[in-house]
Amino acid sequence: MPTSIHAPAVSFQAVSKEYATPHRGRFKALDAVSLDIRPGEFLGLLGPNGAGKTSLIAILAGLSRATSGRVLVQGFDVQQDFAQARKRLGIVPQELVFDPFFSVRETLRFQSGYFGIRHNDDWIDELLHHLGLSDKAEANMRELSGGMKRRVLVAQALVHRPPIIVLDEPTAGVDVELRQTLWHFIDRLNREGSTVLLTTHYLEEAEALCHRIAMLRQGRIVALDQTSNLLSAASHTVVQFKTDQALPSALAGFARVTGRIVQLPAQSVAEVEAHLAALREAGIRIDDLEIRRADLEDVFVKIMGEAGANDAAVAGGVR
Repeated sequence: MPTSIHAPAVSFQAVSKEYATPHRGRFKALDAVSLDIRPGEFLGLLGPNGAGKTSLIAILAGLSRATSGRVLVQGFDVQQDFAQARKRLGIVPQELVFDPFFSVRETLRFQSGYFGIRHNDDWIDELLHHLGLSDKAEANMRELSGGMKRRVLVAQALVHRPPIIVLDEPTAGVDVELRQTLWHFIDRLNREGSTVLLTTHYLEEAEALCHRIAMLRQGRIVALDQTSNLLSAASHTVVQFKTDQALPSALAGFARVTGRIVQLPAQSVAEVEAHLAALREAGIRIDDLEIRRADLEDVFVKIMGEAGANDAAVAGGVR
């Protein structure tokens, strides 16, 4: 039974998940994760590959059973009250799963039927319009591109008007147009009261959309705060530039390099000047120099680095 009208939209209560593996024995994918998502909140769940994000969502969706702990959706236990919990969720999975025998409209009508909803064409038409699928309504699912199939997955998740929307890497590998279309629509639904849980590797999306951020590492929450608080706590700036040359060893140890783009954290104006002086002395030619405030990606890298260092210290017996 639901706890009360004031219950969290989703409540993860000391959720752990272990798997048996042939070479590693028992592997703990989730380690006592506790997290409440507030009604109407837009929460980002971030973490590197293997952090446990998909395991947590699979347990939320009822596709996997927690080793210990429990998950409530608007007060309904996802195992004991599966039907009540599931109809309150609209889940967009990472994988492109579709039935090749139906058109887009037929797919959405069948999905409506799974939840006992008849005569849903007005809402289906609205979904098709907002997700740029109106001209594909009668097309067979097999005929659609990968990006169009992902739009249909989003429509399927929303077709029963769930109060809680779960987006598991919804924009992975899709074009800019779909990303903008999707976020405009999801942001509107959130402003109208829908609760949204998002996992993404596009941290600029999380920074722009999410009210709060939870960061997972090795199955544990290592940070949980308002997005604005996480950003304001990052007091450092970043020296960013492009170069085709190898950095001097004094900078290479802490630089973040992506292709030609180099990012160097700096805690003060003096440290910015020291970075630039080291580049000049090494004869490094740079382009597109920019000095900016730290963003969510910088915060994420810092928190994951600190959590990794703490884990290594504990493992090594350092007190």
